Amino acid sequence: MRTRFLSKMTNEEVEQYLNRNDIIYIPVGVTETHGALPLDSETVLAEAIALKMAKASDGLVLHNLPYFFAGGTIVGRGTIQMSVRDGMAYLDKIAKSLLNQGFRRQIYITTHGPAYLTVSGMVRDFFDETKVPILYMDILKAAESVNLNLIDLFHDVTIGAYQVLGRLEDVPLNVPESSSVTYDVQHMLSGMNQNPGNRLGKYAYQSGAVGSYFYEPSNHMATPLLQTPEERKAYADSGVQAIHELVRALDMPAIVESLRQADIYTKETILPRYGSHLPHTAK
Repeated sequence: MRTRFLSKMTNEEVEQYLNRNDIIYIPVGVTETHGALPLDSETVLAEAIALKMAKASDGLVLHNLPYFFAGGTIVGRGTIQMSVRDGMAYLDKIAKSLLNQGFRRQIYITTHGPAYLTVSGMVRDFFDETKVPILYMDILKAAESVNLNLIDLFHDVTIGAYQVLGRLEDVPLNVPESSSVTYDVQHMLSGMNQNPGNRLGKYAYQSGAVGSYFYEPSNHMATPLLQTPEERKAYADSGVQAIHELVRALDMPAIVESLRQADIYTKETILPRYGSHLPHTAK
């Protein structure tokens, strides 16, 4: 295909695709302070992984969704904050439009920790209303499912994502993450210890236990100070390889087939048995 990004296709190309398939990946991003990396880092990472998944399973990608719940990083004035409730409502409208257009298999992709607060609720409410199962994949959680640890390579995969999308030069060189801190993990940890809310976060999934803000923007992510194009390229190459290994290990053709089977199971097994009293089911 010429491109797998929906917005870069012509309408005729989309029509032709829908004549043979119905899969679309929706990377849900965030715009927030991210050390010495651009504010859209975790949006770009979700988009790059979604693109690789789409190529592996003959799907399309609906991108350009960078403004959702950021959380405690709003202390950085580059961060854009969207409420969880508003983000859910917006995604719900998108999901219903996609379903009406013919995209019955929808896979929502995130790499931002608190994103589950927005996406999980939408996915469940959408299913109750439409009876169409759509899938949410938190990438760090998905990596755990195939015994891959992306945390240790998070800088690599984030920088590699810019390379996947042809945007590697957007990753700056010789730009520290703040005027006083450059890749200082201890400083980041000491700042986190200033926040009593961090002692409560262990009682639920991250950002879901208690409302809290970072002590200062640099507490969110200690990133390496990239000094040369060669150093940046080395991180990117390592990250691209890790993304490739993740997508291969996940086996996206099998995942989208399971999603199709879940849809059939709902229609042919559950609705005939219990449809009369399930939520939003017409009497």
